[in-house]
Amino acid sequence: MASNDMKNTPERFAIAVVIFILATLLIIYNSSSGNNSINYKGHFVYDVLSHAPSSLKKWVTKDGYLPVSGNKTMKLHCGSCALVTSSSHLLGSEVGSEIDETECIIRMNDAPTSGYEKDVGNKTTLRVVAHSSVFRVMRKPQEFLNRSQEMVFIFWGPPQKMQNRKGGIYRLIHQVGSLFPNVSTYIIAPKRMQQFDDLFQRETGRDRKKSHSWLSTGWFTMVIAIELCDSVHVYGMVPPSHCRKPQHKRIPYHYYEPKGPDECMTYIGNEKAKRGNHHRFITEKDVFAQWAKLYNIVFSHPSW
Repeated sequence: MASNDMKNTPERFAIAVVIFILATLLIIYNSSSGNNSINYKGHFVYDVLSHAPSSLKKWVTKDGYLPVSGNKTMKLHCGSCALVTSSSHLLGSEVGSEIDETECIIRMNDAPTSGYEKDVGNKTTLRVVAHSSVFRVMRKPQEFLNRSQEMVFIFWGPPQKMQNRKGGIYRLIHQVGSLFPNVSTYIIAPKRMQQFDDLFQRETGRDRKKSHSWLSTGWFTMVIAIELCDSVHVYGMVPPSHCRKPQHKRIPYHYYEPKGPDECMTYIGNEKAKRGNHHRFITEKDVFAQWAKLYNIVFSHPSW
């Protein structure tokens, strides 16, 4: 028993430190997040607008992802990838073992695997996390960070939050990077963030800011998956026409939040909203349908 306690001491200490950091930084974050409008330029000045390249396969550059610590370069490349969404369509699918057999497995934000392994798998290679989800991820460090396999985290968000050395988000991400050596953490560079905006405008004809839109984590994750993977199998994402059908099934937006909002109500509400900033989920899926023809992407549960 004593040896087991000794073995678990570093793990318990790391979790305790994370909890302490969370409590401290949550206060800092709440006090400094009065304006959540996403303006990627913020305090950063660009000499020229960074247009998105014609092919997403040409996005790979060593300066697109900034290491949270050290001078590592994001070198992840995979032949085949499973992009696992957070949709309740995955419940009862029993595709967990199929997902875990894929070379690289990509997940988003705070979507857990514990308790859902049969439907969503257990392994994670890459997790793409929005700035607004960092605290939710860190509430369960043993779920997302304390795993034996090496993982890559890519955080995205407004540069004024992600690179503000006095801000809670910046400090939390940097503390996590130093506490968990088996996790490689990166932040999407300001220049690359602008490219995501350019890409949205190029593909939809709509300026993100003028149309009062936030790009979703799904948008960032899909582009990153196309960039890093030779083929992408997307699990749980509905086609753009799904919520336009009157007979669509009402299901929770997230598989791990059974009492959460309805998926289609969330999609339609965001798509039609004209005030405030909202995700354009259905518009993004229209774009994904076009990308599927170009970049070796397949969709299942449901199939497109």
